[in-house]
Amino acid sequence: MSSVAPHPSTSRPPAEHLLRRVVGALFVVGAVAFAVAATVLSSTFEWPDILREPADVVLPKFTDGGTSLVWIWFATAWTYAILLVPMLLLPAALGEHENPVLRAATFVGAVSVLLSLIGFLRWVFVVPPLARAYDSGNAGEREAIDAAWTAQHQFGGALLGEHLGQLLVIAWSVTVCVHLLHTRALPRWLAVSGLVVSGLYLLNQGDILATATPSFPVWDLAGLLGSTGWGLWVAALGVVLVRRSVGAGEPAPASTSVPAPATVPAPRPPDAAAVRN
Repeated sequence: MSSVAPHPSTSRPPAEHLLRRVVGALFVVGAVAFAVAATVLSSTFEWPDILREPADVVLPKFTDGGTSLVWIWFATAWTYAILLVPMLLLPAALGEHENPVLRAATFVGAVSVLLSLIGFLRWVFVVPPLARAYDSGNAGEREAIDAAWTAQHQFGGALLGEHLGQLLVIAWSVTVCVHLLHTRALPRWLAVSGLVVSGLYLLNQGDILATATPSFPVWDLAGLLGSTGWGLWVAALGVVLVRRSVGAGEPAPASTSVPAPATVPAPRPPDAAAVRN
């Protein structure tokens, strides 16, 4: 009798393969779209270096950028927000939607995206009226606007968007990577590289803390290396998920076991007492 050995990947339902593929694609789309928007923003507004400049430099330059600069900030904000969806779906895509650690990490990651979104959207809803008022104000009014700019910039930008937003997304990344190392659900290199870039990204906190404590040590390359490395890691996570889902969705060739030949019992020798001469 022949039997067909089931392939391990076929034990997962097709819907789970599709979910993994969708989650991976969203990670890739979010990472690439944000990278494009951030590159445009950097070339037109000298971001992120301009974030450490005073109001009398930032606000006139923002005014010179016009409406197009506002829309660039809008695009940068919402392309980053794309990452919220795959973050929320990642535990289910890994088949770990009931895992309490991953669920907690997912909450932390989602909050980090929302905080960063607030930081980005300041430039769409808060900064434009300040820039217009600064452009048309006299010396006394500009001094007041300078104070208002600094307050909202430190609260909405440095505190919420950069400090908390980055710390929480690093915590999400580290938790996911440690989970992957433990379960081996995805390649080990992906988890190790994620921990490395998360560590680099964490060093950027020095630049943020220096806005409140100027003597705090700063490594200038931490922001560039950390944010770029983290974005590449997110894209790699998406690619791996897509590739794994495609590979898992392909039916494996059936393995047919060859039955052992039937054994025919040897004839029993006649009982000695039954032999007659």
